[in-house]
Amino acid sequence: MLKVFVMARKTRKRRKFTKQYKAEVVKLIGESGKGLTAVCHDLDLTPSAVSEWVRQAAVDAGQGPVGALTTTEREELQRLRRENRELRREKEFLGKAAAFFASHKQLGMRS
Repeated sequence: MLKVFVMARKTRKRRKFTKQYKAEVVKLIGESGKGLTAVCHDLDLTPSAVSEWVRQAAVDAGQGPVGALTTTEREELQRLRRENRELRREKEFLGKAAAFFASHKQLGMRS
């Protein structure tokens, strides 16, 4: 009979790192001679996150694939999307308010 063991995954809270810390880790990978996995192990970081930092650093340095967004462009896009959402909410609210007052004005004229 085959027994299957499932290892429980460690759960940890999502951590946030500063831009400076990410840049230092990317620099360490480039200069230390160690591989990405070894540096991640030493610093208790996930290779998937750090490889994204390395990829984004390459894009920011102008070495990324065509059409890839730099960090500055990503931040601007995020800000514009947030602003767009807010403007849509405001437009929707103003439309509902105008319809409400128009219907009440019509009721007032009939009386």
